[in-house]
Amino acid sequence: MITYGSIYLNAKDFEQSISFYRALFEKELIARNKDRFAVFDINGLTLSIMNGRYDREHSDEVETKGAYCALYDDLTSIVETPNCGKVVINLSVEDLQVEYERVKSLGIAADLTKIRYINTGNPYYYFCLKDPDGNTIEITGNYEGEIV
Repeated sequence: MITYGSIYLNAKDFEQSISFYRALFEKELIARNKDRFAVFDINGLTLSIMNGRYDREHSDEVETKGAYCALYDDLTSIVETPNCGKVVINLSVEDLQVEYERVKSLGIAADLTKIRYINTGNPYYYFCLKDPDGNTIEITGNYEGEIV
């Protein structure tokens, strides 16, 4: 049986990503392994930040066994690869307008959209933003306003 462990994001700038998600989630880390790995708990699910430069910069602290596979193991190259946006982190809130104003006021949201609406058999309201590594975050919730 498979169980959920964590989704983790390989970050170019570890501290900047931690600061971004700390502000967005309004939560502190629940775990941290040096400057290599950090974990947030979001209502029972975890999102982790992996420092994509740590292993190369601290090779004296890293022990590996087994065959090296650049596709998965060269984290520095991975974080330097442009993000194509195929993964979306979807979050949900009670009041979308309140959350939109909160996120906007934080000043952390790159490419913040306005609140939008889509109906493909399951209508919902949402807005999107990018994290420091270009990962898309979609926030959905109840909304009573007009869409412009």
